[in-house]
Amino acid sequence: MAYLVLARKHRPRTFSEMVGQEHVVQALENALTSQRLHHAYLFTGTRGVGKTTVSRILAKSLNCQGPDGQGGITAAPCGTCQACQDIDAGRFVDYTELDAASNRGVDEVQALLEQAVYKPVQGRFKVFMIDEVHMLTGHAFNAMLKTLEEPPEYLKFVLATTDPQKVPVTVLSRCLQFNLRPMAPETVLEHLTRVLQAESVPAEPHALRLIARGARGSMRDALSLTDQAIAFGNGELTEGGVRQMLGSVDRGHVFRLIEALAQGDGRTVVETTEGLRRDGLSAASTLEEMTAVLQAMAVLQAVPSRAQAADATDPDAAETARLAAAMPPDETQLLYSLCLHGRGELGLAPDEYAALTMVLLRLLAFKPAPARGAGEDAPAEKKTLNEAAPGPARGSVPVRAEPPRTVQAGRPSAGVAPAVPASPASPAGAEAPRVAPPGHRLPVREEGRVGAAPFPPGAEPVPTGQVLAVPVRVQPPPGARDTARDALPAPIEPSEDGDFWYATVTRLVAAEAINALARELALQSQLVARDVDQWLLRVERESLNQASSREKLQAALAGIGHGVKLAIEIGGVADSPARRNKQAADARQREAEEAIRNDPEVQSMMRDWDARIVPGSLKPA
Repeated sequence: MAYLVLARKHRPRTFSEMVGQEHVVQALENALTSQRLHHAYLFTGTRGVGKTTVSRILAKSLNCQGPDGQGGITAAPCGTCQACQDIDAGRFVDYTELDAASNRGVDEVQALLEQAVYKPVQGRFKVFMIDEVHMLTGHAFNAMLKTLEEPPEYLKFVLATTDPQKVPVTVLSRCLQFNLRPMAPETVLEHLTRVLQAESVPAEPHALRLIARGARGSMRDALSLTDQAIAFGNGELTEGGVRQMLGSVDRGHVFRLIEALAQGDGRTVVETTEGLRRDGLSAASTLEEMTAVLQAMAVLQAVPSRAQAADATDPDAAETARLAAAMPPDETQLLYSLCLHGRGELGLAPDEYAALTMVLLRLLAFKPAPARGAGEDAPAEKKTLNEAAPGPARGSVPVRAEPPRTVQAGRPSAGVAPAVPASPASPAGAEAPRVAPPGHRLPVREEGRVGAAPFPPGAEPVPTGQVLAVPVRVQPPPGARDTARDALPAPIEPSEDGDFWYATVTRLVAAEAINALARELALQSQLVARDVDQWLLRVERESLNQASSREKLQAALAGIGHGVKLAIEIGGVADSPARRNKQAADARQREAEEAIRNDPEVQSMMRDWDARIVPGSLKPA
C-alpha cells in the first residue's frame, strides 16, 4: 500500500478532533445543533490552519445519515455512513470542490452554477466548496452574486481564502465569515506528540519544539516538517538532526549573544558571529531566534510572576529568566527593535554576517555609560588645552590655581569671574567653559567632585602663563525644582566661537572636504575653547569620539589653514552647527506656514469651502 503522508492521514474527521480553532468549532456546532444554518460560509486564514478540513466536516454534518441510515443534521458526524465515507474519500457526488486558483474564469463558475438547479442525488444538501476564492476574476464574482445571495434551500456555499482583502464586499456581505487563526507553538507541539505516539516514532521533546516553532502557526507545515524529519533521522527525531535539517541556530549562541550585549562585551559578540559564519548558520535565523527570546524576556520583565509558571520541560525557560534579570527592560526593548528591523538590512549588505555584526554592535553604540556610585571618584576632566611647558605661552594670561568654589544661583562668590549667560536650553548645573580674563582666578577641580583637592593625585600644578578653559558649575538654590529637562528648546545664544565654528564647518561641508563620521562629528560638536595650536570640542555621544574621525577632521581643517590639534570631551552641547541648521530649518518652516495661513486666497477657501491645511504638507522652498 502506498504511504500516506501525515498531513492527510491525520486530517481531523470530526469537529472534536480539530485543534486550535475552538472559536470556529463552537459556532458551527451550536448552529448545527439548533438548525440555524446559513446558506454561505467564508473561512479565512493562512495556509494549513484547517479551512478545507472544516469545509469537509461541515459537509458531512449536513449529509450524515447515521450508522442506521436514519440520522439527520448533526454536529458529530458518524463517519461510518455512506455519505461520510464518500466525502472523506473525495467521491461524494453532491460535494463539489472547485480550485479557484486554476479555475478562475467566468466559464468555470457558470459551469458550477448550472448544477445548482438540480436537487441532491445522494445527500441532503449540495455543497459547493470554492477554495482560494479571492483568485476569481471580477466577472466570475459577478456571475455568482445572485445565486450566492438566494440559493435553493438544498444548496450551501463554502468559500475559503488566504487573502480576504481581495474578496469583493458584495461577496463578503452575503457570507457568514469565520477567521481561522494561526496556531500557537504549544498547540502544535501537543498535536505532534499525539501523532508521533500513534505512529510509534521516537522523538525528543526539544526536536518537536523546533518543528512547532518552524511551522509558524500552520499544522500542515508542522506535519510536513515532521515527515521530512522522520526521513532525515531514519525513523527518529533528534534535536541535532532537526536543527541541522531546519538550519536553525542553536539557542546557546543566541543566549551567549544576548548576555554579551547585556554586559557590553563587544569582543564576545564579534567572536560569536564569526563562529556562526564558520558553522554556516543563517544570520536571518539568528535574528529571528533572538527576537523570540527577547520577546519572552520582555514578558518576564513586565510580569515577573510568569517565571514561576514557566514550562519545566522547556530547557530555555530558566536561561531566558536569568537573562531577563540581567538586562534592563529598556535595553531589551531597544535590542528587540534593532533585531526586528535588522532582518531587512541583511539583504542590503554585501555580507549578511557583517550586517548581523553591525546590527548587534548598534546596541553597544547606544548603550548608556554606567552610572557612578556616590562613593566613586569620577575621572578628572582635563580642561588644559596644551600640555605644561616651561615659560609663558604666547597670547596667554597668567592664572594661578586655587581650591574650587561653588556658586549659588544668584549669589556670585568673590574672586570668581562672572559666568557667561547660559543658553535657556542648557540644563541646570551645566558647565560653562571659560577662559580666565586678566586679574581673575578660576578654580581648577576634578569633574564631579565639589570641594576636592586642587589637583588630582600625582598631577603637577598648572604652570604660570597657561591658558585654561575652566568649567564653573552653577548650583541652584536648595529646594529649587529642576525643570530644565522639561523645557522646550530655546533659540541658540550667539557667541564668537559658535559663529566661527559654524562658518568653518559649513565651509568644509560645502566643499565636501569631510564626509561620513567626520562630518557628523563636526556638525554635532560645540567649539568650547580655542588655543593657538589646539581646539577643544564637546560632543554628547561617546560614539562620535573616534580617533579616525578626529584625524580626518583635523586634516580637513589643516587644508583650509587651521593646522590645529583637536581635543574631544563628552558633555552637554548647547550650540552646534547641526542645532543651528535645525533652528534655521524650523524658522523657514514657520515662515512658510505663516505665509500660507495669511494668504488671502487660502483664507477665503478655508472660510467659504471649509478647506483645511493638511499638517506636515507644507514645505519651504
